[in-house]
Amino acid sequence: MTPTPITRSRRFAVAVLAVAALALPLAACGEKKSESGTAGPTPSTAVDSALAAKVPAAIKSDGKILIGTDSTYAPSEFLDTDGKTVIGFDVDLFNAVAAKLGLKTDWQSAKFDDIIPGVQSGKYELGVSSFTINDDRKKQVTMVSYFQAGTQWATKKGSSVKPDDACGKKIAVQTGTVQVDDITARSKKCTDGSKGAITIDQYQAQSDATAAVVSGKDDAMLADSPVCAYAVKQTNGQLQLAGDIYESAPYGYVVNKDQKDFADAIAGAIQALITDGSYKTILAKWGVDAGGIQTAAVNP
Repeated sequence: MTPTPITRSRRFAVAVLAVAALALPLAACGEKKSESGTAGPTPSTAVDSALAAKVPAAIKSDGKILIGTDSTYAPSEFLDTDGKTVIGFDVDLFNAVAAKLGLKTDWQSAKFDDIIPGVQSGKYELGVSSFTINDDRKKQVTMVSYFQAGTQWATKKGSSVKPDDACGKKIAVQTGTVQVDDITARSKKCTDGSKGAITIDQYQAQSDATAAVVSGKDDAMLADSPVCAYAVKQTNGQLQLAGDIYESAPYGYVVNKDQKDFADAIAGAIQALITDGSYKTILAKWGVDAGGIQTAAVNP
């Protein structure tokens, strides 16, 4: 599958299931503790002067980096209970990366499809939003790998819908994601085989796609594997995972094409966090350590 240039990363999500009408139990979304219920070790925040020297002067001048993110994609990036503060695994990890570079972070919520153009235009100084690294994106921007995720499906508890047996079903997906290409190809396979087409319901926010499955409006959804796993947990068993994780690929930070040194500095900061154990601690806090990598790379 070749995603379109603006295709979302396979991002995991369940964003802030902002569906109060369904009364979904989301108090845990803002939880700052690990699964064991105890806070993990504080990530290393010591500045690496060699890496900090590679930060572009325009960013270094105010000591802050402006980040574009789609804050509807829990547990990667989503809004806390105050409806304003962006939290999540991506947020904690990049905050630690920024600290290594001597920078503070300013997280700005944006539509997913607007982030890469925003980095290209200078509206944002970085994009952090569970972007899957692919060739189309690498033609537009520089990407720095920091995590690995795949696609997975989730259905209403007790449902028999399966990824390879979804013809004639209604399937929810977030617009602009690689999963749109995935489900579109599956629907074509259905019609080519003289079976019913899949009704593809696209939602601007992953939280809305999740809510559609919880309510029974749609039969299933597909999203990034961490997102589906988190959705199952946060809906207290109203959903279940369906099928195995497939098409695993790396997530990458989005850096302006002409900022190679900055990309190298970010990769170096990630590697430093991997080495000192902070990286593993952050992933474990959010229960996504299965997607940890050993080596960060620029445009892998």
